[in-house]
Amino acid sequence: MTKFDFDLFVIGGGSGGVRCARIAAGHGARVGIAEQRFWGGTCVNVGCVPKKLMVLAAGYGPAADDARGFGWDTRRGSHDWGGFIATKDAEIARLNTIYVKLLAGAGVETFEAHAQFLDPHTLDVGGRRVTAERIVIATGGHPHRPDLPGAEHAAVSDDIFHLTAMPKRIAILGSGYIAVEFAGIFAGLGAAVDLIFRQHHPLRGFDEDLREALAEAMATQGIRLHAARLPRRIEAKGAARVVHLDDGGAVTADFALLALGRTPNLRGLGLDRAGVRANERHAIVVDAEWRTNVPHIHAIGDVTDRINLTPVAIAEGHTLADLLFGALPGRSWSFAAVASAVFSSPPIGTVGLTEAQAAAHGPADVYLSRFTPMRHTLSGRPLKTMMKLIVDQASDRVVGAHMLGEDAPEIIQGLAVAITAGATKRDFDRTIGIHPTAAEEFVTLRTRTRAVGVAAAAD
Repeated sequence: MTKFDFDLFVIGGGSGGVRCARIAAGHGARVGIAEQRFWGGTCVNVGCVPKKLMVLAAGYGPAADDARGFGWDTRRGSHDWGGFIATKDAEIARLNTIYVKLLAGAGVETFEAHAQFLDPHTLDVGGRRVTAERIVIATGGHPHRPDLPGAEHAAVSDDIFHLTAMPKRIAILGSGYIAVEFAGIFAGLGAAVDLIFRQHHPLRGFDEDLREALAEAMATQGIRLHAARLPRRIEAKGAARVVHLDDGGAVTADFALLALGRTPNLRGLGLDRAGVRANERHAIVVDAEWRTNVPHIHAIGDVTDRINLTPVAIAEGHTLADLLFGALPGRSWSFAAVASAVFSSPPIGTVGLTEAQAAAHGPADVYLSRFTPMRHTLSGRPLKTMMKLIVDQASDRVVGAHMLGEDAPEIIQGLAVAITAGATKRDFDRTIGIHPTAAEEFVTLRTRTRAVGVAAAAD
């Protein structure tokens, strides 16, 4: 008989933790999992799933306007925020139930409680003392609230999903994916939106052409961009919120949203009692097999602050369970070129290297196209689609693909397969396009826009 209560205990019932627990149990391990807030974690409850539902809701108003260009006698009506939130909540509750059923079906013992370390093999789980041979930390992250005077007068992204009424004027601080997505959502629903950020363009870290194209698209939708500005303080004036800026200006709104990044969830875990080390970003340090400095304790997902995407956390949880308990070698996932989406308006899909990253690796060719999508040739809406391929000169391999425009995330997923498989520009060129689509542009890009990298000047 083993001296431990569990072979594996997972702290955190988000997508990564649940997948790890289910797969480990499927391999025959005795598994427990604790979740103190809600099953499915951030993504299902206050992240990608409800946010995508909001993006869809925001799209119907502009679609009604666009329909007139196609002969429909339509008028945009008023939006029932309360009714939408109730429908959204019902869907999230359904997903919560599915997660619990999946765990129960796999034979995982679930704990709806906070878990914290008492020592490297022992946890306090809602007052119950349990031991485990191996432990996985999958506690995700939470919105960062900065040390800004008056920050208590502003909300964070978690709060948006439970608002009882939609603000008519909203000031958003930040320009990462959360900030630009909510800017598009509220603008689409009819609110006046101000976006305040310190960079010259939104989405720091993304390809520069994407950033410029998104800034242009947001401006055409009436979103006011306060670029290269820093907030100094937030003031409450009755029901209004005033964001004071570093240039002496101010933005007045009904609602202020802090969208300034996320921080790993470490508080209350008792990591010091387990001897687990975190870095200066308050993220747990792991090796290539998700081991912490304590070999039997692992960490996956956003708590490691590496690639903070739900599908990555799921892949990590699955692979780790296979490594720990699988009889055969685990599934091989590719983390080298992870595709991602930003559900801005219009949306972004991206995979592989940015132009700047490619140039740092060596000579590369850039193929770039901007055009009016077919829908808007009739709707008259001044939105452009942008597509971009980056090709390594030495190997002819496509090392980056970036798109802003309708259906960009759906299109980039297919290109991610090609890039992961090592497709060359010649492979793209000899592929027959689907006409008429926007996607065919990726296989008809024939004229190089520019060369970049160390050899570009001599090209």
